[in-house]
Amino acid sequence: MELQKEKNRIFATNETGRLVAEITFPDAGNGLVDIDHTFVDDSLRGQGAAGQLVEAAVKQIASEGKKAKVTCSYAVKWFQKHEEYRDILAD
Repeated sequence: MELQKEKNRIFATNETGRLVAEITFPDAGNGLVDIDHTFVDDSLRGQGAAGQLVEAAVKQIASEGKKAKVTCSYAVKWFQKHEEYRDILAD
């Protein structure tokens, strides 16, 4: 899966250009973003795609010097399992 990056969005498409994976993290003001949505197509389920999306988003957010709040249920669970990335979370 080749991830494509845009401002506040990371996604992947399949060979026909159809969206198959996406995470969004819009600006929430004051150097904060909201990880609010993760989508993985059924064709990629069980392959770790959602985790790859969250990790890529965290790295992009950190590289921009921002912090994140998390309202996406998948991302909340991901952070519970990946304590090493919790420093990106807003207090």
